[in-house]
Amino acid sequence: MTKLLLSLHVLAAILAVGSITVAASMFPRHALRALDGGEREGGQDEGQGTGVAALLHRICRGYAVAGVTVPVFGVATGAALGVLTDAWLIASLVLTAAAAALLALAILPGQRRLLALAGHAPDPAAARPMAARLTMLTGVFNVLWAIVVVLMIVRPGSTTGA
Repeated sequence: MTKLLLSLHVLAAILAVGSITVAASMFPRHALRALDGGEREGGQDEGQGTGVAALLHRICRGYAVAGVTVPVFGVATGAALGVLTDAWLIASLVLTAAAAALLALAILPGQRRLLALAGHAPDPAAARPMAARLTMLTGVFNVLWAIVVVLMIVRPGSTTGA
C-alpha cells in the first residue's frame, strides 16, 4: 500500500504542481501581450494574448484544486512509513501550506486582476508593475516547491544514505 500511496503522491505532484508552475510562469507575459493591444509577435493574431492568458489562468485554477491531492497522498504516505513527526516532513508540509496560500491568496487573484484589466480599456503602463509582482510571486511559489522536492529526496536524518 505504501508504494501505491507514494506513486500517487509523486504523480499528483508532477501533474498538478508541474502544470501550475509552468502555466503561472507563462501567464504574466501573455497578460501583458494582451494589454499591449495584442502585439503581433511571430504572426500571432490580435486578442490571442487575452485568450492564452485566460487559458493559463484556468489551468492554474483547475490544477490548484487537483493539487490538494498532493499533500493528502503525502500525509497518507508519511503515515504509512511512520515518519509524520520527522522534521523534514513537517518542514515540507509547512512549505506546501505556504505555497498553497501564496497561490490562493496572491497569484490567482493577481491573475484575475490582470485579466480584468485586459478586458477593459487596457493601460499597459499600470499593468507592468502588477505583472512584475506576479512574476516574482510565481518565482517564490516555484522555489518553495523546489525546496519541498529537495527535502523529499534528501530527507535529513534518513538512514538511506541519500
